[in-house]
Amino acid sequence: MTRAPRAVVLVSGGMDSAVTLALAREQGFACHALSVDYGQRHASELAAAHRLTKLLGAVEHKIVHVDLRSIGGSALTADIDVPAEGGAGIPVTYVPARNTIMLSVALGWAEVLGAADIFCGVNAVDYSGYPDCRPEFVEAFERLANLATKAGVEGTSLRVHAPLIRLGKADIVREGVRLGIDFAATVSCYRADAEGRACGACDACRLRAEGFAAAGVPDPTRYR
Repeated sequence: MTRAPRAVVLVSGGMDSAVTLALAREQGFACHALSVDYGQRHASELAAAHRLTKLLGAVEHKIVHVDLRSIGGSALTADIDVPAEGGAGIPVTYVPARNTIMLSVALGWAEVLGAADIFCGVNAVDYSGYPDCRPEFVEAFERLANLATKAGVEGTSLRVHAPLIRLGKADIVREGVRLGIDFAATVSCYRADAEGRACGACDACRLRAEGFAAAGVPDPTRYR
């Protein structure tokens, strides 16, 4: 019997990473889910990530702690107000180097597991303007992965998958419905309370709500 290939899947607890995990499972990967506790103020997303990995059949779920609050620089990791809506330019909810750090941790774990595939839920269409959600970033990180690891240098071709990179939020919602995802179990809000209830006003809430509306799917988000 052929063993399913292993993949490391970054799971934040939000709708995008839930769909990404479900897609990786659909493609036949044995999914090792990874979440990063980086000091984010919306820590209830980590509880959501754990729920999702159980619901979506991950082999295991690991939470790695990286203290980005110690350097701050973002409304998600410092005492800076999360704005009710995004403005021009890169917003204050951008966390410096977050996706680079998360993918680096995923890369390290993938090498330990003997996995050649990493999945992340970054999206370059309906997103907040973050530079580390662009196709160029994902492509550059994949090149780095193959240059900077023992596995890559010794001939294992490491791949970074971003299956949602060119999808709008409505398309992501439709994919989630097709895959049977319970979106009520996800947390996207930057100001979610301890129970994971959303504020309904931040940029993440706005993009999420617009996605459900455009897809013609009832919004199951729990608002406070």
